[in-house]
Amino acid sequence: MHDRTELIGGVEKRDIRIVDYHPTWPERFAGERDRIAAALGATARRIDHIGSTSVPGLAAKPIIDIQVSVPDIEDETAYLEPLLAAGYRLRVREPAHRMVRTPERDVHVHLCTVGSQWERSQLLFRDRLRHDPTDRTAYENLKRRLAQQDWPDMNAYADAKGPLIIEISTRAEAWAQSIGWTPTD
Repeated sequence: MHDRTELIGGVEKRDIRIVDYHPTWPERFAGERDRIAAALGATARRIDHIGSTSVPGLAAKPIIDIQVSVPDIEDETAYLEPLLAAGYRLRVREPAHRMVRTPERDVHVHLCTVGSQWERSQLLFRDRLRHDPTDRTAYENLKRRLAQQDWPDMNAYADAKGPLIIEISTRAEAWAQSIGWTPTD
């Protein structure tokens, strides 16, 4: 974790469970997208399905990750209260990123500034995994191995994926350059 990361509620011990891809995940995303759009209106410049549940065929933790791009992540008054009123709870506050989630902890909404590096890197990683079966398989195999270990919290599990994420992201950048990839709606 980063030095300036605030975990609201502190460290949480959670079992990491990886399940096979489920075809209802895009539907679940769509329902949450509508809920977020209703809460934020034009403040939500983009609402994207990210993370492993957004990659068809990829096994994942059964948690829907959503990225919401807002004009300025530091202007919490523009988005935080409406999301809390819609039933989400603040979990993470760090530079360039906030995360709210459902009380059931099965939907994580990541907020970032539109056009930011955070936004771009999440979308590029997702698109690379959608495009490349070798990277997708390597990522899934690592997640399944790591899920068999005992982790103090989900952040430690996420950090353990870091080296492979860096490798895939490096290939993704080269791929993006070669095809002229840009984040699309």
